[in-house]
Amino acid sequence: MAENDKKIVFSGVQPSGNLTIGNYLGAIKNFSRFSEDYKTFYCVVDLHAITVRQVPAELRKRTYETLALYMACGLDPKENTLFVQSHVPQHAELGWILDCYTMFGELSRMTQFKDKSAKNAQNINAGLFTYPALMAADILLYQTDIVPVGIDQKQHLELARDVAARFNLIYSDTFKIPEGYIPTDTMKIMSLQEPTAKMSKSDPNENAVVRILDSKDDIMRKFKRAVTDSETCVRYSEDKPGVSNLMTIYRAFTGKTFDEIEREFDGKGYGDFKLAVGEACADGLTSVRDEFARLVQDKAHLEAVMKAGAEDAYGYARRTMSKVRRKIGFVN
Repeated sequence: MAENDKKIVFSGVQPSGNLTIGNYLGAIKNFSRFSEDYKTFYCVVDLHAITVRQVPAELRKRTYETLALYMACGLDPKENTLFVQSHVPQHAELGWILDCYTMFGELSRMTQFKDKSAKNAQNINAGLFTYPALMAADILLYQTDIVPVGIDQKQHLELARDVAARFNLIYSDTFKIPEGYIPTDTMKIMSLQEPTAKMSKSDPNENAVVRILDSKDDIMRKFKRAVTDSETCVRYSEDKPGVSNLMTIYRAFTGKTFDEIEREFDGKGYGDFKLAVGEACADGLTSVRDEFARLVQDKAHLEAVMKAGAEDAYGYARRTMSKVRRKIGFVN
């Protein structure tokens, strides 16, 4: 199939800290499955990162690292467009335009704004409020067909669809209406210490978060300390959030079903179960950690990937923006 005939996939990850196994299992691990049949754009969304105050040198470092991590997780830059959001200025341009077609009430209902405002009470800035419109711009800029999205991001995708439909209604067809893709073989990965809350890379409790680049010793230690319950039965159930979360992680790394996991640990205690989950996770991430360590040392190669990716993305973004600018009345 010619590249121009392929449907388009877009997704982005913030360079805001060492990514977790939740980011890996819920998103990045699944990205490579699209490479053969779709035109894929995978972006390091550094513009989104600055809604929270960043140390500039650290942000630059993490931008390189996130790109390297994309590649270490199996994304070949020859088969996927890998780039940095701020290197394609049309993201910010379309973000502002879509601000003007996104309703205050829509943004007020975004649950992540409420959550992040509570965590950053001293810096509730306008960008934090309007960044769902920038996220919509990220998606719509490439005439995206499919967005691999976590369960917690469905609300933002729905907003992008609503804004695209509103713009199209006013100015005739301009944007494709994107569809979400939520893998059926993974679920939301929860905190190891508070299993009713999503695992977050910004969690101050390091025992709650397993990061992709953690050492095997750190991974094993964190799983040994994972919260379970007062029973000793390995069983998937809503009333056993800690055990169910560990079973989800184990299933993701081993491919076993919940029934198979329950039979495997029938009559065994949580200690054996936690060790097995830790081993499966650490072993599953070994090749990623090794490849990342190699890639992150080659800054020139990473910059070449960034440059080539930005040039490819720019061509697509420029075509969309030419259409948008003409329709809203800007002089080219």
